[in-house]
Amino acid sequence: MTSDISGKDPTPRQLGYRWPAEWEPHAGTWIAWPHNKQTWPGEFTHIPAIFQQLIKTLLQWEPVHLLASEPVVADQARNWLEPLTTSTPHPLHWHDIATNDAWVRDFGPTFLVSEPSDGSASRLAGIDWPYNAWGGKYPPFELDQQASGKILSALDVDQFRPTMVLEGGAIEGNGAGSVIITESCLLNPNRNPDWSRSMVEKVLRDYLSVEQVIWLRGEGLPGDDTDGHIDQLVRFVNASTVVAASCDDQQDACYQPLADNLQVLKQSGPVAGRELAVIPLPIPQPVEHGEQRLPASYCNFFISNGGIIVPEFDDPHDQLAQEILQDCFPDREVVGLPASKLVWGLGTVHCLTQQQPATHPS
Repeated sequence: MTSDISGKDPTPRQLGYRWPAEWEPHAGTWIAWPHNKQTWPGEFTHIPAIFQQLIKTLLQWEPVHLLASEPVVADQARNWLEPLTTSTPHPLHWHDIATNDAWVRDFGPTFLVSEPSDGSASRLAGIDWPYNAWGGKYPPFELDQQASGKILSALDVDQFRPTMVLEGGAIEGNGAGSVIITESCLLNPNRNPDWSRSMVEKVLRDYLSVEQVIWLRGEGLPGDDTDGHIDQLVRFVNASTVVAASCDDQQDACYQPLADNLQVLKQSGPVAGRELAVIPLPIPQPVEHGEQRLPASYCNFFISNGGIIVPEFDDPHDQLAQEILQDCFPDREVVGLPASKLVWGLGTVHCLTQQQPATHPS
């Protein structure tokens, strides 16, 4: 099934779908095996081992679905991953779906679940957003454009196709009717020229079934090529609490924009029936490659069924960030993933993962 903003087809909201929070139960996590050496120029040899560690960690908690096109990319992935699959409690599912890059959070589908009021089984569906590689920055991206639809077809679920260009890292939701987004990304003319706030909000209401949209400007992380993805800046940790990237060095260029984000969030009013609680999550000291500062943020963590995977930057703040997130998720294990090399690709853990929510039987 397809749908667009013309109103000709029913929207996910009209059909009873919503976008669950990331901490709600997963059926699995989707990952695309890395093969584009231009994403990590000069450092790619370090990347497959980091993906192996990421997948090994996830397989302790839930199934993993891997995009690895046959034969070359899949053969590369098997060399790293086949030794893992004999000793993990959850399966690794292989999918012969080609990609240009590994950032499945951004080009993959946004999964929805139905909430039947009559007690019948819930259903899975997905949104196949138009994708243009962060405003056309990194061609070619045709395979990434097609991957979302192929994933949803492989799952044989309803597909919805709005006309608004959107990456998955640009939206942050609490599963209870609220999302946080940035002006710098959603209103950027390199994605949605001439779109207004109200037009964006209508799409989010219709497709994610949200009632409340909180806007940030989207500034704060030098080196961010996404034009201000929210998953580097603010993350919900429960329906009415967020962690927000913060900087404690007043001389740092990040200090004021991140402080402004905190102020906007604190003034945003009730969220899920309570005043929004805002917990500062300090960013690491500047992470650089040559003379380029990289967008390093602990907000780019991933919530899985059994744990939280947090990027590590060989920084004194690594431990503090993990302690803050452990307090936020006392029932889950917090695990670090080395990200000092990973972030040379300008993203880390959350950017490389896409959760598929679980459905429930009748």
